[in-house]
Amino acid sequence: MQDLKRKIGVLGLSANIINTIVGAGIFALPALVASTLGSASVLAYLFCGILVILVMLCFAEVGSKITGSGGVYSYLNTSFGPYFGFITAILFVLSTISADAAVANAVADVFSSIFPVFKNKIPRIIFFAFVFGGLGYINIIGIKEGMKLVKLITITKLIPLLLLVIFSFGEITFSNLYIHSFPEISQIGKTSLLLFFAFQGAESGLSISGEVINPKKNIPKAIFISITGVLILYILIQTISQGVLGDSLPNYSNNPLSQVANSVFGPVGFSILTIGAGVSMFGYLSSEVLGIPRVLYGAAKDKVLPISWLAKVHPKFATPYTAILIYIILAFAFATFGGFEQLAILSSATILLVYLGVSLSVIKLRKKTKTDNSNFKLPGGFTIPILSSIVILAFLINLSLVEVLSITGVILLLSLLYLLKKEKT
Repeated sequence: MQDLKRKIGVLGLSANIINTIVGAGIFALPALVASTLGSASVLAYLFCGILVILVMLCFAEVGSKITGSGGVYSYLNTSFGPYFGFITAILFVLSTISADAAVANAVADVFSSIFPVFKNKIPRIIFFAFVFGGLGYINIIGIKEGMKLVKLITITKLIPLLLLVIFSFGEITFSNLYIHSFPEISQIGKTSLLLFFAFQGAESGLSISGEVINPKKNIPKAIFISITGVLILYILIQTISQGVLGDSLPNYSNNPLSQVANSVFGPVGFSILTIGAGVSMFGYLSSEVLGIPRVLYGAAKDKVLPISWLAKVHPKFATPYTAILIYIILAFAFATFGGFEQLAILSSATILLVYLGVSLSVIKLRKKTKTDNSNFKLPGGFTIPILSSIVILAFLINLSLVEVLSITGVILLLSLLYLLKKEKT
């Protein structure tokens, strides 16, 4: 079998990681972060940035050793066995469904600033049905159609954010940025757990690592450049939001960046940013509905999931139509019964559990396999995976009792399903 050619450099990999991270969350989160931390919000961004760098370095090492398909499922399945692979696959899909539902709510919240009808439950439900039904239909009739939509939306995703940052600095009132008192560690932790939603997705950007030139040097460089770039962009967005709107920023939780644009450019700017936010969020959803149902399909095909009909392929369009249908139905249900903030926290918590598994996989694989000079290896022994695990646990400590019990209940239910599956095979 011919190997993939290594043609991607540092900048190419960096750009790919940035593209997978920057999306829906940053359009909605500045006001929610400011509501608890105020002008000290930058601390939560730094906390999240440090964690993402540590976790992605762990992904880079594990990914260099486990090159098969399946991503995080393959990593934990190889490192810790099929039980953890099964749990990881389900938690990963649960996290993305929660994220999609959160983003769908954020889209409705953004549009409600122009069309107040979206503040009502029934119009929101109809909107969710239209969004997920439409995306499901597009992806069932063919992957080419789904990819065309993703590419079209991706091109325009960063433009409104960059323009807002560039032209808003002259309108900042610098007294709004003064930190009068530092928040408690618990406040930073709780807010960081919510904010982490905006940093998810970096692991997808590393999926092209097999085509990177000199991966030992270029992968860590690209991780540092991309996460630093995202962190700077996010801090600039939070800074202009706080600097322009001041103490009133938390009042615009539905559409904070459009309110900044309204202050700087007037009603035209408000409309452009609102449309830009909606397009970016819709782009995120189109990417998810394109890719994640194929995780369900692959897991069912490999008999990781004991639901054989999820592996069905449409006879005409050659797409995993049953997996797509189940995915959009679940996303619609989550969007209908949850709000953005609750769903974002659920998504962050479940994906952090997956990230914890990947961090621990570094330690497990080093003990399990002999050192291969062709693989990327983190410096400093076990320092980085241990630090990554500690920071993840520091995030998870901030979950409420209800959230802890809910996630624990899901894991126990999945464990029972795994045991039943094992008995049948």
